[in-house]
Amino acid sequence: MSRSATEDERLLIARSQRGDVQAFNQLVLRYQQLMYSAVFRMLGNAEVAADVTQEAFLSAFRAISSFRPGSSFRAWLLRIGSNLACDHWRRVQRHPASSLDELTEEDAPHAPEQLGPLITSRQEENPEAHVLARELQELIQQGLAQLPLDQRVAVILCDIQGLSYDEIAEATQATLGTVRSRIARGRSKLRSYLSQHRELLPGTYRLSNE
Repeated sequence: MSRSATEDERLLIARSQRGDVQAFNQLVLRYQQLMYSAVFRMLGNAEVAADVTQEAFLSAFRAISSFRPGSSFRAWLLRIGSNLACDHWRRVQRHPASSLDELTEEDAPHAPEQLGPLITSRQEENPEAHVLARELQELIQQGLAQLPLDQRVAVILCDIQGLSYDEIAEATQATLGTVRSRIARGRSKLRSYLSQHRELLPGTYRLSNE
């Protein structure tokens, strides 16, 4: 985020803390796709993710006065969203849906780490490439669904949403050592899952046996 954007965000947060709903709505517009994408990846159900995202922003507005200036606002928001998603997951105690029908290519988040080459497959003009990309997204979602909840959250926040380890520690209220361990174990399990389904991956993204 640029210096001017950071300052603008700081002012919007300050106004929101004084009860300015319009200022908070601008923050919602900035972060609603980030929040929805993260929650959707955690739960795998578009309708539920939309409800949890809405609930998360309502909770964030009610708690905005507790936000500490100087800390990461997106990590603070994602902590609220992640907690609500985890609460829902534990409440229903069922596996998430594997379909990504409602997640369009334009909605797909940037993935800077090990999942990057897989998750950020571009939607091509070629319809066949689009179908392959969609199938790849579904396979990744199925793999994420196999991870223990704490590892899934950590991998999503790191490799899909691009948060730093410090931000993930803040968002999940865990130590840096715990965050590193969860990400390492989650990546290993996800890679193993994708390796077991190597034949379903487009040739460009097929994983080696290493």
